[in-house]
Amino acid sequence: MSFLDWLFVAIPLIAVVAIGEMARRYTRNVADFLAAGRQAGRYLISVADGTAGMGLISVVGIFEMQYKSGYALDFWNSFTVLITLALTLTGFMIYRYRETRVLTMAQFFEIRYSRGFRIFAGFLAFVSGVVNYALFPAVGSRFMIYYCGFPDYFSIGSLQVNTFGFLMALFLSIALFIVLSGGQITTMVTDCCQGIFGYLGYAVIVITILCIFSFSDIQTAVLSRPEGKSFFNPFNIDKLESFNLLYILIGMFGAVYNRNAWLGQQGYLCAAANPHEQKMAGVLGAWRAGFNNLMLMLLVIGAYTYMNAPVYADQAAAVTHELATRITPESVGGLEQTAVTLRHQMLVPVALRHILPIGVTGLFCALALFLMVSTDTTYLHSWGTILVQDIILPIRNKPFKPKTQLLLLRLSIAGIAVFAWVFSFRFGQSTYILQFFALTGTVYLGGAGSCILGGLYWKKGTRQAAYTAMIVGMFFGILGFAVSSWREGYFYPTLNVMAPQLLEEFRVLLYNAGESLPFVNWSVEPEVFRRQFPVSGQEIYLLGMLCAIGSYIAVSLLTCRKEFNLDKMLHRGKYNLEHFIDADADRNILEAEKHHRFNWRSLLGITAEYSRGDRILAWSVLIWTLYGFSVCLVQLVWNLGFGIWSEKTWFNFWRCYSLPLALLVGAVTTVWFTWGATRDLRRLFRSLRNPGKASGTEADDGFVKHDRE
Repeated sequence: MSFLDWLFVAIPLIAVVAIGEMARRYTRNVADFLAAGRQAGRYLISVADGTAGMGLISVVGIFEMQYKSGYALDFWNSFTVLITLALTLTGFMIYRYRETRVLTMAQFFEIRYSRGFRIFAGFLAFVSGVVNYALFPAVGSRFMIYYCGFPDYFSIGSLQVNTFGFLMALFLSIALFIVLSGGQITTMVTDCCQGIFGYLGYAVIVITILCIFSFSDIQTAVLSRPEGKSFFNPFNIDKLESFNLLYILIGMFGAVYNRNAWLGQQGYLCAAANPHEQKMAGVLGAWRAGFNNLMLMLLVIGAYTYMNAPVYADQAAAVTHELATRITPESVGGLEQTAVTLRHQMLVPVALRHILPIGVTGLFCALALFLMVSTDTTYLHSWGTILVQDIILPIRNKPFKPKTQLLLLRLSIAGIAVFAWVFSFRFGQSTYILQFFALTGTVYLGGAGSCILGGLYWKKGTRQAAYTAMIVGMFFGILGFAVSSWREGYFYPTLNVMAPQLLEEFRVLLYNAGESLPFVNWSVEPEVFRRQFPVSGQEIYLLGMLCAIGSYIAVSLLTCRKEFNLDKMLHRGKYNLEHFIDADADRNILEAEKHHRFNWRSLLGITAEYSRGDRILAWSVLIWTLYGFSVCLVQLVWNLGFGIWSEKTWFNFWRCYSLPLALLVGAVTTVWFTWGATRDLRRLFRSLRNPGKASGTEADDGFVKHDRE
């Protein structure tokens, strides 16, 4: 990259670190470190949480998925809008969780089930999350190496330094500086600032891609895909593997089952000033993507055009040659499948280095760095606090002194960073990033959804059922991760020597099952089967969820002797001793809720807490969502009733309708969320200057002092 490119990287990074240092002084106690003093506004949470959620590893994972499967799946994925609408507007799970006033999810598990289950669930969440996160530094550093064109080694005097290991240490050090200095306060503030910068950067990159590639070249590239693997036509995707219609259907189910169950961003779940602000932050999430999603789409389309349009044949050959010569089985420990996986993973980053002009190359590098650091800070904070709050603290069975607890939190976070560096440096990735997420997540998420939803909404859910569901989910996660990760180097060679006939029978069994199951395309050819397990991580995730649900319900019905007091846990009725609003307003809300209990507004999640602006926002989400759904519904009826559109028609629909609409929404939301997030940042700093309001109580440390009744 040029000197100008490095300026675009350095200046914003220095500014963000300086803002984080300024925010550090407001961390006064454990509650500030864990939950930012519970003073965050809706825009601050929405922008910061969105930035942390869309990490660099997620971007690279989306590159992998969309380059392989195209955007035809987005049509079917759009039918999740009704599910998302219902979850968002009703505050499903989020509102009740915030009503419990806990600091972490496993603290909720102790209140709802038992201290022993809190420790067990916290341990599973910790192990699942740390292994899941431990791949982040590897993907981020590889992206920087191949995108920036760094060599594999560089010299410091006579010392040869591994660039991969050095960059991981550098980026983790930046993240550690931010999160150790002020916990959730500095994490949230810097994530928000990075998000605001990102909105402007996304817009510039979108315009750049549209100026570089002509629609005729894009059309030539995307229409050249094989039959059954269309880039835009959702009725011509029956040959897709790994990322197919079944992948989307499982994602729909998991979105409901594990609503906010993943704890990688748990600090944001308890940072709002009150439950209503937390709920409205979720409502804003329907709009916040803006140019972000459009930028990712155009970057993938641009890279695909660059690699497949005849006019760029020479440039594509250079990219392919670079990947083939730099990523070889010998360079990754002799694992052929790992080399294949990494070539696919780094294809789009290398292509983008050739595509983007000076200045924009540095801008995208800065955005990538911010996405990596924001996710590192958030995940390090989450898993580090979970170790202390949900494992060590309950085992100790008495609270720490605040200074001791803060020290342990910081040591835990630093230890996770060290583990992530070691894991990333040694682990040979053999599957797609998003499938890796599904496998590692199943260890905890397979059973967590049953325990959370059953605990919040079902009085009959029992401790025994919670243990059973978590163990069942853990079993599927560990088995799937082991088979997928160590198949080529251990499992297949061993079985092929000890029981080759059994292995062949298992391969045939999978082939027959794949032929009979709907939406399934498993590659079980002997050569592919040798290197890669055909059942995807997403499919193993589904098995874990279904078995956990069945076990939770069955065991609850068998062991329930006394229904749980949900009102006490949720601080409702006579248990609501610490109102978030004044008493008169509280009575008015209760009366309004009774009056409107069966009113249509209840279906939108609109309560008496909603201001006029809140109601407008809720209606905007409803109208926009239903509009998008109706367009897809018209397309569905048209294609099924009057004939499937041609590949060219689907491309023209994207060009003439989807793209212009996305540009309009991106322009509006960029201005909207930049203003809202900036305003909330000012309000946060004003409130944190007053220790009486900002800090909460010294006793708010996540320790449950009394067992439930």
